[in-house]
Amino acid sequence: MYTLSADTPSEMAKMALDFGPARIIKLKLTGDPEDSERVRAVGNARPEVALVVDANQGFTPDSLDALIPVLVSSRVELIEQPFPVGHEEGLSLIRSPIPIVADESVCDIEDLERLRGRVQAINIKLDKCGGLTRGLQLAHEARGMGFDLMVGCMLGTSLAAAPGFVIGQICRYVDLDLVLRCVTDRVPGVQYDQGWIKCGPAVWGFDPSGESTS
Repeated sequence: MYTLSADTPSEMAKMALDFGPARIIKLKLTGDPEDSERVRAVGNARPEVALVVDANQGFTPDSLDALIPVLVSSRVELIEQPFPVGHEEGLSLIRSPIPIVADESVCDIEDLERLRGRVQAINIKLDKCGGLTRGLQLAHEARGMGFDLMVGCMLGTSLAAAPGFVIGQICRYVDLDLVLRCVTDRVPGVQYDQGWIKCGPAVWGFDPSGESTS
């Protein structure tokens, strides 16, 4: 995914056009009435890409219910973290044809049970769950409970993206555009190409010959 920060509808449409290689665009939304126009503007600017929206806990049941018809007509495929942490019970009131994914509401395995039946997927961020080993454990437990998986990221260099690349192999949704937001990155770094991420051995500091690249 390629993420657009919340802005005016016209500016978000421009940002969507500026990143031509994107195949999935995630829109940060705010919960205000302008969200509808933001979604429409980006959808009209890039009709060939899939869309995801991320509320960052900013919706209410009423605002989400009002927005859903716009999301459906704009081909939005995923709604991320609509309600604040601790208010997940509101998801039981929503009849959304679009899958909902929990982000801030899930940090570790013990959070899964209260999300069962309320969301369809969880966003695994290695920064918040404790690293790659714990992330793989969380993924295993979540899949066993019927959740789809998404891997996300905080800001960081390619060395932070690389473990996410590993867990992304078992996820339906991959949101690892962190390096695109860095002013500088380590060399060599991960490569982004037409919606695909390439993460060769050199990113980790070694190559198949056994010689260090760091």
